[in-house]
Amino acid sequence: MASAGRLAAAQRALARKKRGSTRRRKAVARVAALHAKVRRQRRDTAHKAALALVRDYDVIVHEDLRIANTTRSASGTIDNPGRNIAAKSGLNRSILDAGWGVFLRVLAHKAESAGRELIAVNPANTSRTCSRCGHCAKDNRLTQAQFRCQACGHEAHADVNAAINILRAGLALRDAAEAA
Repeated sequence: MASAGRLAAAQRALARKKRGSTRRRKAVARVAALHAKVRRQRRDTAHKAALALVRDYDVIVHEDLRIANTTRSASGTIDNPGRNIAAKSGLNRSILDAGWGVFLRVLAHKAESAGRELIAVNPANTSRTCSRCGHCAKDNRLTQAQFRCQACGHEAHADVNAAINILRAGLALRDAAEAA
């Protein structure tokens, strides 16, 4: 996002200003304005994407992700320090920049107002389970993008395979709720 670079530069400029000065107050106002712009951009993107989904689909299924748990620090403790802390902080920044929480709230609101069905699915093992035979193993997920079932040999993009599993689980939840 281009605004992120401008925001970082404004924050660095703010850090160099003397506390209590008029220039610092102006720099604080500039940083606040840039934060507000980023927030508006994120919300606008969420509204547009949610509206497209609600217009095109009657049933929308998504993983019930715990964003706070996903973005938890990898720093660890003094006795047991974390690994790949810089990589984890970069991943956390990209997750938070994507605004998943904002998007899911907007999507829930739009789906409810349009009379669409929104189903949250437990994300456990959705990317490790074969969408063809149902075999679940850690070794099925070869890389971030590649999936190959160890039982039946089915190969697919890992995200596509997981999306099929998520949709199936969501439809099963819906059928179970209707039966009850």
